[in-house]
Amino acid sequence: MVTPRQLKELYDQGENISSLLRKESLSNKNTEEIIEISYDLQSGSYISSLDDKEMAFLKRKYAAEVTRIILSLCPPSSVLEAGVGEATTLAEVVNSFPLENLTDFYGFDLCWSRVAHAQAFLEKNVAKHVTLCTGSLFQIPFSNDSIDVVYTSHSIEPNGGSEIPILKELYRVARKFIILLEPGYEFASNESKKRMIQHGYCRDLKLTIESLGWKVLKHDLFPYSINPLNPTAITIIQKETIPMHSSYEHVLACPKFKTPLTKIGDALFSPEGLCVYPILGGVPCLRAENSVIASHFPKIMMDR
Repeated sequence: MVTPRQLKELYDQGENISSLLRKESLSNKNTEEIIEISYDLQSGSYISSLDDKEMAFLKRKYAAEVTRIILSLCPPSSVLEAGVGEATTLAEVVNSFPLENLTDFYGFDLCWSRVAHAQAFLEKNVAKHVTLCTGSLFQIPFSNDSIDVVYTSHSIEPNGGSEIPILKELYRVARKFIILLEPGYEFASNESKKRMIQHGYCRDLKLTIESLGWKVLKHDLFPYSINPLNPTAITIIQKETIPMHSSYEHVLACPKFKTPLTKIGDALFSPEGLCVYPILGGVPCLRAENSVIASHFPKIMMDR
C-alpha cells in the first residue's frame, strides 16, 4: 500500500495521483478518498496559477459571468460555492458583486488544506467576510433550503457515476437556484470526451436532472473555459417550490442530521447528534467522519 508520504513524493515528481490511485484500487471511478488525497496534495497550485496574467484575466472573466448570471436570476441574500477549492473563483465572484450588496457568501471543500489556502487567499483579496468550512458533496453541512443560490465550478467533475446523490444534496440546500459549471461532455471534441472518460468525469447532467423531475432553465456551453480540453457547460436549475422563510439564523448544519450547530469553545456541537466537530486552524471541519461523540461536551465545557 502506498503511504500518503510516498504519494506526496510521486506528486512532486509529476505523477497523476488520481490515476495512480484508481489503478491501485482496480477501478475507473474516483472515490472521495482518491479525490481528497489528490486535491489535497495539489493545494496551493490554483492560487499560484494566478501569477500567470492570462490565467488571472480569464478567471476574472469567468467569475464576472457567474456573477452576471446569478444577479440575472435574483437578488440573492446568500450564495454558496459547493466545492470551493482555493476560492480563486469565489473571490472574484464576491469582488464582482455590486459594492452595496448585502449578500452572505459561503464555501466548503472536501480538503482541509484547500480550505485553509482559500481562507488565507480571501483574507488578502476580499474585503467582505466569507464563511468557509470543510464538507462533502454527499453530506453538505448546510441547512435545508438555506442558500438562495448554490453553484459549483468543476467540483462535481471528478465524481462520475455519483451524480444523483450529489445533485440531491445541492437541491436540498438551495432555496431558489442551482448553477452547475461542469464538464460539457456533449459539447466536447472527441479528444476531450476521451479525456473525460479516462479521468472519470461526470457526464449527462442535464438528462440526470430531468430524470429527477427538476426544472432546467438553461443548459449550454459556458463562454469561458480554463482548460480547452475540458469545456465548461452551464446548467441552471430552478426550485419550483420556494420555502416561505427568507433567512436562517443557523446556516451551517450537522452533516449527519442537517440540524443546527452550537459553537462551544473551539468546536461546533450538534445537539441532535450529540457529537462535536473540531475547528482546525480556524476552519470548521464539518465532514461526518470528523465528528466525535461527546454527549457531555456542553456541560463539561461550561463547568471548566
